[in-house]
Amino acid sequence: MAKAKITKRFLCSLEPGKRQYIFDTELPGFGVHVGAQAISFFVQYRLGFGRKGKAKRVRIGKFGPLTVEQARKHAQQLLAQATQGEDLSRKRQEEIPIPTFAELWDAYATANPQLKGMTTDKNRFEKHLRPLLGSLPADSLKPSHVQKLRLGMEIDHKAATVRNTLELLRRLHNFGVKQQLCPPLPFKIQLPKVDNKKTEDLTPDQLRRLWQAIEEDENFQAANLMRLALLTGMRRGELFRLQWDHLDFERGFIRLVSPKGGVETSIPLSADARKVLESHPRLEHSPYVFPGRNGQQRVDINKQVNRIKERAGLPKDFRALHGLRHVYASALASSGKVDMYTLQKLLTHKSPTMTQRYAHLRDETLRNASDLAGSLLRGDGENE
Repeated sequence: MAKAKITKRFLCSLEPGKRQYIFDTELPGFGVHVGAQAISFFVQYRLGFGRKGKAKRVRIGKFGPLTVEQARKHAQQLLAQATQGEDLSRKRQEEIPIPTFAELWDAYATANPQLKGMTTDKNRFEKHLRPLLGSLPADSLKPSHVQKLRLGMEIDHKAATVRNTLELLRRLHNFGVKQQLCPPLPFKIQLPKVDNKKTEDLTPDQLRRLWQAIEEDENFQAANLMRLALLTGMRRGELFRLQWDHLDFERGFIRLVSPKGGVETSIPLSADARKVLESHPRLEHSPYVFPGRNGQQRVDINKQVNRIKERAGLPKDFRALHGLRHVYASALASSGKVDMYTLQKLLTHKSPTMTQRYAHLRDETLRNASDLAGSLLRGDGENE
């Protein structure tokens, strides 16, 4: 049987297929089985001595739900028991130690490396969940833990942040239950209700001051990000993921890869947006239009765009990037020249429900037009 140093990187290089057993060079008796569908951890030991001793092999669990560190730790415990003459084959699967939430996070991240939003989830776990619950076994979670987490976060965090963190906690535990790493909770983790239908808009004077502040700012990345958000209505994440080869200058389209709805789509590249992109500096070592550190995908620009927002004197609760998406949509809706279906497509909403928040702006424009028609027909405005 083959031997190798079993690490996460080593296991990720293997592909399920040809059946084989690989033993760890650092812990005798600990190994992995490569099967047709999955890679599993096991321990092998000899029960009895001499010719009467029999080789025994006991499965620990699958790679993915279990990390290498978790499997090795459990293997050490089992092999220590085997040296005392204990028959491990009689042990039941339930005897695998319940993972802590820190271990559960490691297993979840290992099983979902390409999951959209993983970077954001990791930041939430490290900042909010690990300090309070990282060392807590997953079956020991109580309503008091959840309440302490929620109350502590509500002091200086928005309701949406609290909700997303609690949702991540619930998702982690559901993952553990699905992978049979821990039992179901005897209670439900209640998520606070959040009004996500907030529509932000700017007055003509605020918009004028914003354009001026953008023009005066020395950070071209932040300035052009805000320009493009205003001119296209693109989401923050879509702007961060935007690469040069996503731009079709010839046909006049911007390709949105991994958008919020999950389905790749395209939006028109307007003349004004084209000017911004054509004049935007391009880094040779990065494929991204607005790269972050070392040319990698950007993950944050709050400090820079908030500086521009404050210089323009915008309201404190106005979101410096996502709010511009609302300004874009509100301007089109209130113009009376764009129907709701077209606006839905421009905003890449999966259903018209989200787009309906702007319907009142279009209705107001139509009412004004109707009133104007009455005035004209009565002859009230013939001298205006």
